[in-house]
Amino acid sequence: MTDSSALDPEDRKIVTLARSARARNGVPEGAAVRDETGRTYAAGTVALDSLKLSALQTAVAMAVASGAKSLEAAAVVTDAESAAEADLAAVRDLGGPGTPVLVAGPDGTVRATVTAG
Repeated sequence: MTDSSALDPEDRKIVTLARSARARNGVPEGAAVRDETGRTYAAGTVALDSLKLSALQTAVAMAVASGAKSLEAAAVVTDAESAAEADLAAVRDLGGPGTPVLVAGPDGTVRATVTAG
């Protein structure tokens, strides 16, 4: 586990945004991404009858829809032990294989940092 206070302030910010999106929307996961300009996008899980997206997929889609060309980092707050392969693939598609993905528990404690690759 990683003490979240030891994180870079910008990484701590996306973990906080992800945690807030999860809590605010009452969804299983929250996520946030930071694009190449430093803009951030936060989202929760989308679970409609006709559309199912994880929080991280939704955050990446929001970044793309807003004109982001790349990602610097991503974070997901989840009960799961790691990020799903589909989530890593979405981050990889926009940010490349070396993009760090912070995986945090509901309390905001970072459990792992993996790359999208």
